[in-house]
Amino acid sequence: MPFLIVSWNINSIRLREDLICRLMREFRPDIIGLQECKSPVENIPTEKFKKLGYRFILAAGQKSYNGVAILSKLRIQEVGRLDFANLEQARHVAGELENGVTIHNVYVPAGGDVPDRVQNLKFDQKLNYLTHMTTWFKRHKPKRTILLGDLNIAPREDDVWSHKSLLGVVSHTPIEVEHLENLRSSGDWCDVTRQHIPAGKLYSWWSYRAKDWRAADRGRRLDHIWATSDIAPSVQSSCIMKDVRGWTKPSDHAPVFAHFDL
Repeated sequence: MPFLIVSWNINSIRLREDLICRLMREFRPDIIGLQECKSPVENIPTEKFKKLGYRFILAAGQKSYNGVAILSKLRIQEVGRLDFANLEQARHVAGELENGVTIHNVYVPAGGDVPDRVQNLKFDQKLNYLTHMTTWFKRHKPKRTILLGDLNIAPREDDVWSHKSLLGVVSHTPIEVEHLENLRSSGDWCDVTRQHIPAGKLYSWWSYRAKDWRAADRGRRLDHIWATSDIAPSVQSSCIMKDVRGWTKPSDHAPVFAHFDL
């Protein structure tokens, strides 16, 4: 069963409802995982999505912050909403497709500005969140599973505009990269985007603060799609749609795409 899956930090599902619809019309993905929806579940706009064929919607939400959703043309059944690190925040939802593939949509905490878990509670929470995720996946030994989302870490030197400049900046510090690698190895995950684009600068996020984000191109690859090793060979291609970052009133993240044939 071939399908196209997308991960996108939308930075408000209600504010960018029309951009989601545009992506649906132009690229026709089968499944879209959204993060930072910033809406209680009951206030998520669904009618336009359903008219475009996305009849199956799984979501975990809260007012103004966090929130994740899976919009799918394919039948999908919710199988969990996990509260890693007991933060009581809407950061995870999981569903299972009819072919037995499980999809985890995750929004990892950003971690604040100071990369010190003693001085900065948010940074400590981020590392705890990753540790709890790692423990959970080690225990459950996932198979036929996709993990996608805004993991809020750019792990490789070529995942940031300047490795040297960002070594001390939250999202690229060695301790965060170590925690992400522990998570990746916990489920024998494959980073499918880097599987298909093994070398070269690659970003999915550009700050709103840049007057001309495209010219400055000071990006980071914070958004990821992973697959367990048993299904990773079925990925036909993966990419980041940078041009979407240039749409009118965009999110500061660009969507990540992956084509599976399972």
